[in-house]
Amino acid sequence: MVSQNVFNLCQATETVSSALAKDPSRSPGDIVKQLYGNREQNKSANQNTPPASPPNEAVSAVETAFQCGRWGPTVPSQLFLQAFADALQCLDKDPLAGVVSPPLMGTYGTMPLTVIAPLADIMRHTANLIVRAQKEVFLITCSWAPSVAQRLIKQALIELSRRAGQRGERVVVKVMYDKATAANVKNPHQHVREKSYTSDSVDLPSPKEIPNLDMEVVSLHKYVLGTLHAKFCVVDRRAAAVMSNNTEDNDNLEMMIHVEGPIVDSIYDTALITWNMALSPQLPLCGDSPPPSENGAHQATETPVFHDPFATQDQVGDTTDAALKEHTPEDPHYDDDMAGEVRRMQASYEDKEHESLLQAANRKLNVAAPNKVEPTGPEIQHGEEMTPYILNDNPKPVPMALVSRAPYGPMDTKSVKVPQNEAWLSLIRNAQRSIFIQTPDLNAAPLIPEIIEAVKRGIEVTYYVCFGYNDPGEMMPGQGGTNDQISQLLVSSLPEGSPERERLHIYNYIGKDQDHPIHQSFKSRSCHIKLLIVDGSVGIQGSGNQDTQSWFHSQEINVMIDSPEICQMWRETIDRNQNTKQFGKVAEDGIWRDKDGKPAKGYMGNPGTVMGFVKGAAGMISKWKNTGGF
Repeated sequence: MVSQNVFNLCQATETVSSALAKDPSRSPGDIVKQLYGNREQNKSANQNTPPASPPNEAVSAVETAFQCGRWGPTVPSQLFLQAFADALQCLDKDPLAGVVSPPLMGTYGTMPLTVIAPLADIMRHTANLIVRAQKEVFLITCSWAPSVAQRLIKQALIELSRRAGQRGERVVVKVMYDKATAANVKNPHQHVREKSYTSDSVDLPSPKEIPNLDMEVVSLHKYVLGTLHAKFCVVDRRAAAVMSNNTEDNDNLEMMIHVEGPIVDSIYDTALITWNMALSPQLPLCGDSPPPSENGAHQATETPVFHDPFATQDQVGDTTDAALKEHTPEDPHYDDDMAGEVRRMQASYEDKEHESLLQAANRKLNVAAPNKVEPTGPEIQHGEEMTPYILNDNPKPVPMALVSRAPYGPMDTKSVKVPQNEAWLSLIRNAQRSIFIQTPDLNAAPLIPEIIEAVKRGIEVTYYVCFGYNDPGEMMPGQGGTNDQISQLLVSSLPEGSPERERLHIYNYIGKDQDHPIHQSFKSRSCHIKLLIVDGSVGIQGSGNQDTQSWFHSQEINVMIDSPEICQMWRETIDRNQNTKQFGKVAEDGIWRDKDGKPAKGYMGNPGTVMGFVKGAAGMISKWKNTGGF
């Protein structure tokens, strides 16, 4: 049930954003205390995940949940509303468990662009968003390191300053990342001084390089395990990008969604709550938002701010224009709109006189990979090439909700009843036909029995994971186990030859240019996408992994959407931009094997508790250093 208390929270007229608009000199943290009281005392309470609601109670919860959102012209489905209702229950003990003011948790918006691509190509769109800013930029990420991604952002900020200077204006920029220092023990939020953020280890531009920007940098880490793992960017309160990637170089395939409309106000609110500290300088658009409609919701942007409504994927994808040079930090080529970005990006994946489609994919996937590899996969045919940027040619408003979680530092598993986890579990429990998951790791203890129960009741469950993703760290006691250990556990839990086992489909990620999985320790081909789709109609995308760290500790941001069309596009693009479906299915024992029956190179087996602890020490150090463990 959605309690009266939660209903009242969602019906409130005041949010952190609106209160800050009235008095921009206040800190979001002080506003949170005023509106929602002391949240910390409730966080350490043991919050077990409740079972599914009885039918009559579930109907009542769905009806109440509908009234708790601001859906505008959209009509949410029962599946979506049930997940939203279950996520709302978490607000009883902590109104900001979802890191968003309750009235803004359920909303709607448009999604004109999806990106499924190597990390650098995700950041190319982020860079384009930044340079097109008029007033303000909010960029929040987890790991920040000198890299192609970092240089793309740095050059975008320099270009933004140049453009602002030409207009005779200034732009306010807020940058935030995770950094565990001694000072964070006393206060998780720390201002980062110019000397630090311009050092070689961060390499953001100095004030002299961006004379027309007012930039403020803050780090966040909640000891011990409360990592800032959310990754998103909000530009001018009109567009937001929610992404799976950090700002660093690695071999990951990643995912981003670009959203517009009222959902941006919700993500903006999350940014303010995450920032927590007083904003200096203040945000110029803090009090500026689209006028509300009669029901209190904002009008959706029918023509997205950065989107050419006449460009379809067919039009922008069919290009061999050699003049469309790739946008790089050293040779920047910014575009005026998303249609231009798509044309430029697709050109870099096309075959050329001396490069096949397979070779083009190999080149792109090797750009930031620490250890580059040659292609082993079959030639890519025309019509099957990677399409990293997917324009939604009819970006109509759809129901959306933020289902996130706040950071939790203590080394226990008490912080489990949070909107992110409850939404995931609700969708899985209420699935009628199918469940699809792609995640780097899948080992969260509450998730495993739900997968088993789903296949037992007739649901087709398919999940893609990354072979060997942080194996040493996941072997540590309390971390949940490696992907191989979990797949073996799931398979062995179902009778051999049974319909239940036939409905469980486990795959290891395989790059578009390969015919076999490559262990993540080789840093050549990995996948970092975080996506859940149920019944082909409701999906959750964001920063949250299906592992112990994301389920119990890290701050995450995830968007739940209600759209069969978007979910279908996501699934088609997922399979088009990787070879996982074609070559990645594991064998009957849950382990991927080649044609000779041998596991892929790097397979670590099941070392047992003692050896797992020994091997796990190195993996935990890797997580602490943020070198790919998150």
